[in-house]
Amino acid sequence: MSLEEFLKRFDADAEGLTSAEALRRLEVCGKNILENMGSESALKKYLKQFRNFFSILLITGAFLSYTAERLDPGKGNLYISVALFGVVIINATFTFIQEYQAEQIMASFRQLIPPAARVLRDGTIKEILASELVVGDVIFIEEGDKVPADGRLIEENTLKVDNSSLTGEAEPQLRSLECTHPNLLECRNMVFSGTLVLTGNGKAIVYGTSQNTQMGKLATLTEQTTSVETPLRKELNTFIKIISVIAIFLGISFFAIGFVIQDLFLLNLIFAIGIIVANVPEGLLPTVTLALSLASKRMAKRNALIKQLESVETLGSTTVICTDKTGTLTQNKMAIHSVTLGFEHIDVANGEVPPEILLKVAVLCNNSRLTEGPAGYKGDPTEGALLMYASKFADINAMREKNARLKEYSFDSLKERMQVIYHSNTDAVAGNNADTGNDVDTDDKESYLKGASEVVVKMCDRILMNGDEVPITENDRNDLLDMHLKIAERGERVLALAYRRAEEEMEYDAGFTFIGFTGAVDPPRPEVKDAINKCHRAGIKVVMITGDHPVTALSIAKTVGFSNNGHEPVIITGAELDELSLDELSEKLKAPDIIFARTSPVQKLKIVQAFQSMGEIVTMTGDGVNDAPAIKNSDMGVAMGSGTDVARESADMILLDDNFATIVSAVEEGRTVFDNIKKFIAYILTSNIPEILPFIAFVLLAIPLPMNVQLILAIDLGTDILPALALAVEKGEGDIMNRPPRSKYEKLLTPQVLLTSYGMKGPIEALAGFTCYFAVLLDGGWTWGQALLSTELLYRQAIMAFFAAVIICQVANLLVSRTRVESALSRNLFTNKMILLAIVSELLILSMIMFYPFANTIFGTAPVPVEYLLLALPFAILLFLQDEIRKYYIRKGSLLAKAFLKW
Repeated sequence: MSLEEFLKRFDADAEGLTSAEALRRLEVCGKNILENMGSESALKKYLKQFRNFFSILLITGAFLSYTAERLDPGKGNLYISVALFGVVIINATFTFIQEYQAEQIMASFRQLIPPAARVLRDGTIKEILASELVVGDVIFIEEGDKVPADGRLIEENTLKVDNSSLTGEAEPQLRSLECTHPNLLECRNMVFSGTLVLTGNGKAIVYGTSQNTQMGKLATLTEQTTSVETPLRKELNTFIKIISVIAIFLGISFFAIGFVIQDLFLLNLIFAIGIIVANVPEGLLPTVTLALSLASKRMAKRNALIKQLESVETLGSTTVICTDKTGTLTQNKMAIHSVTLGFEHIDVANGEVPPEILLKVAVLCNNSRLTEGPAGYKGDPTEGALLMYASKFADINAMREKNARLKEYSFDSLKERMQVIYHSNTDAVAGNNADTGNDVDTDDKESYLKGASEVVVKMCDRILMNGDEVPITENDRNDLLDMHLKIAERGERVLALAYRRAEEEMEYDAGFTFIGFTGAVDPPRPEVKDAINKCHRAGIKVVMITGDHPVTALSIAKTVGFSNNGHEPVIITGAELDELSLDELSEKLKAPDIIFARTSPVQKLKIVQAFQSMGEIVTMTGDGVNDAPAIKNSDMGVAMGSGTDVARESADMILLDDNFATIVSAVEEGRTVFDNIKKFIAYILTSNIPEILPFIAFVLLAIPLPMNVQLILAIDLGTDILPALALAVEKGEGDIMNRPPRSKYEKLLTPQVLLTSYGMKGPIEALAGFTCYFAVLLDGGWTWGQALLSTELLYRQAIMAFFAAVIICQVANLLVSRTRVESALSRNLFTNKMILLAIVSELLILSMIMFYPFANTIFGTAPVPVEYLLLALPFAILLFLQDEIRKYYIRKGSLLAKAFLKW
């Protein structure tokens, strides 16, 4: 719209607002701050953590224990109550901390808004807080400033801005007062909140603040985008619900049965507490948390920083990895590999000197600059590569000093070209004797052009051949485009260069002389090909998303191994993507290998949602602000270490080296983590049977309770923790990356796990416990039906023997649980030193509970002769052997074993 219409619509003028009017607008529209919509208080968020089944169950157990202590003091129920409530507090606190981290996403958006702004108020320039800006304010911006709000320019002086935080384009954007594009983000008379002023200065009228800015809309989209619950969290929730239902059902049922049989309220209340405590593996969540934490530390050493611990496992179930090309699959070290002059190739490898006019276009139609850093330049990688190439033959700084830039028409995605107008100086290139065949007056203006080959070639009516400008024919144009494709097929990013005399300072669209092509190559990372092959073997689809030409993208894809599975990759351009419905896109996404070319970062969200609608577990990489919604919405968001703060805050994992191979290493770690979690869940559940059966025997057989609640907690929160952690750090089995991704429907708690733990190993442990228990009782003179007080020495020795038998069997269980399919005998005991440490810790806890007087008081135990403990050894050996036999039949391919025994 015209400036007059714009001013009228926003009730503004170039003289700015009065302070009174600005205050009125501020009260109506609110402050220029990105608000965290729908935020809850920290206390409310913390209290929400106590609403899950697991917490409710343990709180119930703690309350019942406390009630039992009040009714019958001094029986140890207070210790039980404190221990159970302590577990609830620890789990809730950890979950709260994890959720709190998500709030940092919005904080990173707020950092993009500068704290102060210069504004025209009451006819004078004032500096105010950026949060107090309102629509209609006139703001002043200059080099180094962050734009404080969205505005329309009314004055500019060689103003350039960096819009990469919004658009992902590294190319600096020249501003002007004219409307140049129907797309707001491409229009040069606009400046946007949170973007950076690179050069020049300007004056703009604010038309959008806070959530109404482009940055605010993106922040709102990111916040409203649903964070996908990790598969592990879903599994743990399901696991907890099942265990909770079992515990509550058994607790209520046997309380009722016991009450009918014995009519003793207090004893049956203690029994109900025992059943609940015995069924719930109190140490599970802390163990899972610690296991994931250890895995994340291992991954950090491999340059993968995990922010959400549960996301470690998500990597293991990933079925699709959507990856950037530049810097992730490639080294992000652009270098000129090919140069042509007309139809002739210049020998780049041997340092053949290019003509002066080609160097002038490469240097002057360029906004990057040489630096002392490791890259050697700062700015767009392709432009940097042109400067590095030209610097071998010319003094870059001298050339730029002797040629004055009059006008720039910056590159944009619609025109796909950059054009500049200079006062020409033919003596600018020191030491270069190349002759273009043109006598150019040093006072003449020239327009230099670089851009997409199909665009530049169309704008040329002459071509430089053998030092002469000759008319270009349609056949010549076709031949040039064929040459471009051949260069692009080698994986090079191709730019076409041209020039013309300039009569006026205007943007020309014809009359150019074609100079030649430059091909810049970004070499693939050497380790990527093996990583992609590993993904293919593991059943993971790798999808490339790039802004490059489809031919260039295809060449790189083939170089890094996309077509190694025998399929030609399917290429979808950004324009095609816009035209496809979600159903049509989903159909195309069934292809084994897919490349998205000429794709904008904003389109990533559509790609993620399409894959997820097909039931895929998606890992998405990105580095810009505009990548944040897709990163957050994906099952596993991965940000580049070199990316923006917003991308890093939105991600679950950060690649410190920006390397695709690091993602694959992390996937392997994630698969190992899931395997190991299943190992220690099966290990932990095994002890549930010898914990539950004593209470059932206590009610149904009217015998003294073989194991009290304190000893159950000693197993769940003491002896089982370190062994479970030792299993958590086991190395993956040999076929870990030759399996397909685990099904999203695969559960942690399966019938096979229950059969192995509850039906095979658990009963053996319980039998060992009862054997030792009755051996102590019968040798001590106990007769069937005789009641024993909890303070009697014989009873305390008997329950000590039961507890010791379970621990001895759990040592065997630990050793055999190191593998799921391979024989445990194939594992060297010293390759995982935590196993040895875990065994020592179990025996130390056992010794302390048996011999330490204070522990005897808390747990109600007493020392027992060693010969009774030796009775448990045959059962431990039996447990080890039966599980080895189960795994043997699985390895041999037994259908029965695979159907019923594999966990």
